[in-house]
Amino acid sequence: MSAAQILADVKVLDLSRVLAGPWCTQSLADMGATVYKIERLGTGDEMRQSPPFLKNAEGVAGKDTTSYVCVNRGKQSLTIDFTQPAGRQLLLDLVARCDVLVENFKAGDLHRYGLDYASVSAVNPSIVYCSITGYGQDGPMASQPGYDPVFQAISGLMSTCGLPDGVPGGGPMRAMVPIVDVMTGMVSTTAVLAALLHRKKTGEGQHLDIALLDVAMAASVHLGQTHLTTGKLPQRAGNGSLLFAPANCFPCKEGHIFIQIGNDMQWTRLCNSLGKDDWQQDPRYATNAQRMEHKQELDARLSDITRGWDKQALAELLGAAGVPCGPVNNLAQAFAHPQVQHRGIRVPLEHPIYGRLDVIRSPLRFSRTPVEHRIPPALGADTAQVLASELGVDAAQFAQFEAAGLV
Repeated sequence: MSAAQILADVKVLDLSRVLAGPWCTQSLADMGATVYKIERLGTGDEMRQSPPFLKNAEGVAGKDTTSYVCVNRGKQSLTIDFTQPAGRQLLLDLVARCDVLVENFKAGDLHRYGLDYASVSAVNPSIVYCSITGYGQDGPMASQPGYDPVFQAISGLMSTCGLPDGVPGGGPMRAMVPIVDVMTGMVSTTAVLAALLHRKKTGEGQHLDIALLDVAMAASVHLGQTHLTTGKLPQRAGNGSLLFAPANCFPCKEGHIFIQIGNDMQWTRLCNSLGKDDWQQDPRYATNAQRMEHKQELDARLSDITRGWDKQALAELLGAAGVPCGPVNNLAQAFAHPQVQHRGIRVPLEHPIYGRLDVIRSPLRFSRTPVEHRIPPALGADTAQVLASELGVDAAQFAQFEAAGLV
């Protein structure tokens, strides 16, 4: 099987917008699926309206944004008004030719247009229909909207982040990266692939109910499990750890380094690297449990040492000794990191409008079927071609659709 062909025979109808759903369908596109992204006429996906806008070689801003580009690589954009009966029929005709449908409308919204799972599966019983919502397909809040930070809040994740109460600046803190959206995109991708495998074995399609709230709750992992088991609530620790010591951001000459010691062997390596044999002899630091009891004092003593170091030099010293650590980078430093460069995380693409367009490499790596990174589509750029190839719509019919405001 040649490169990027792992899902070459899979067609996806993408009715999702913003981030979680598009992350899923971009992953499917990277793996070779044909993804038809259905967008609103005139404006498209909401992420197309979120600056900054890309600029061409002359510095003129175009109609594409970094927010859109980051999750819509490799798709084909169709603008179809499915609020009109004729537009709905076009989508149902496409449904009959597709293997997967991904949507992230509020629960029940697509029923108004006859594009809910029951209607779609009547046309194509083998369809894998993935619904991504905030609260799920049922329950008292199923019809309510919500964005990533809302679910960081509701799920308790936000309560675990930030400085402790009573410390200046203390209080709950959100992750600026939309981590629940990204995880939901990953979970949705996994679910779609599993459902396609089930369909291959049985011929059966099915409805996937993926909720941001469910994903956020699952992401509480050991903190959530500890609460269920003991009834105790985790205390915010800033950049520290509730499990290990030392584990924190430590100041350097410029910036910080993050060090986390996960076992006693790593503790020995840290002490040896820093020439602190006396710490190894100190009974207060003999085990992780004892170090946890004295972590504030230990953090202060370690900070006194790291302040005299360049963060990259210290990271190289400790890393070579087998101590888990890393410089706290900004994004420019992160993309310049030697391991990031070695892994080819910055992928240059050639865009017909913007010239060189660097994108972030997919984390999916296959030895036999590597992913292919392709440019994101311009709004509606593929409508005429796809309707012609899939549904036999000729130029005269397409002109009629345009005149009716359908495409």
